This record gives sequence, structure tokens and C-alpha cells, in this order.
Amino acid sequence: MSKLVLLDTAVLGFATNPNAVVNNPVLSWLKGLMRNGDQPFVPEIADYELRRELLRVRSQNALSRLDGICSALGYLPLNTETMRLAASLWANARSEGRPFAHEQALDGDVILLAQSSLLQEENKNNQVIIATTNVKHLSRYATASEWQNI
Repeated sequence: MSKLVLLDTAVLGFATNPNAVVNNPVLSWLKGLMRNGDQPFVPEIADYELRRELLRVRSQNALSRLDGICSALGYLPLNTETMRLAASLWANARSEGRPFAHEQALDGDVILLAQSSLLQEENKNNQVIIATTNVKHLSRYATASEWQNI
């Protein structure tokens, strides 16, 4: 069974770090995943969260690396089904008294969880896992692991 691995924003940020051009551990890890037959994905919500910050700080090198990574890996776009599921997850978490973020926040984690859930529904024979640095919040609703452990 191959793994479908969604990169969260922090992991994607590590991969695009222009100060880690040589021996970037995340890029080496991604290459290893692909050699093993696993498929890493850039979720559009992670692209958005990272891209807005790179634009703000005017990091052209990192933006170029982000574009290259988005082209080289699978890209998981947002759609209406994803956003409606994210809204439902957000409401459920808030009703349970376990919100992910401030009530006015866009809450990218919930959108990432929705993308993960829908990808799993479409790929029942594969394991979908979120590569993250934030296992605690994400593992409430999806399979998530520190990226180095995948």
C-alpha cells in the first residue's frame, strides 16, 4: 500500500527554504518518498498560507522553489466540496469546545483536514497521511505524523 502524503505549511516552508539549498533534509525526504512509490501532495491551502508570507517578505528565491515543488509534486486544489466539509469540521470542533483557531480565522488546519478526508475517500486502498510539525491538532480528525517519521 502506498502512502499519499499531504505537506502542511511548515513542512512546505522547510522545503522551500532558500538558506538550505544544499542537503535540504525535507527535499531529500520527499525524494525518498517518491523512490518508495509514495505520492507527496501540496495542498492548495498550504501553498496559500506559505505563498502569502513569502510574498510579504519578498523572498523571490523561496517563491521560485515553491513554484517548482508545486509543479513537481501532486497539487491538491481546493473546491466547493472541500470548503463545505471544512465548514462542517470547524462547526463540530467549535461545538465540542475544541476549536482549532480563533473563530474569525480562516483556519487552514480545518481546510487541510477536509482535503485529507476527501482524498482518503477517493483512495481507499492507500493510506493518506498529513506530514506536519503539528500532530496534536491534526490527529484529532486525520492520520498525521511528524514528517521525519513518515
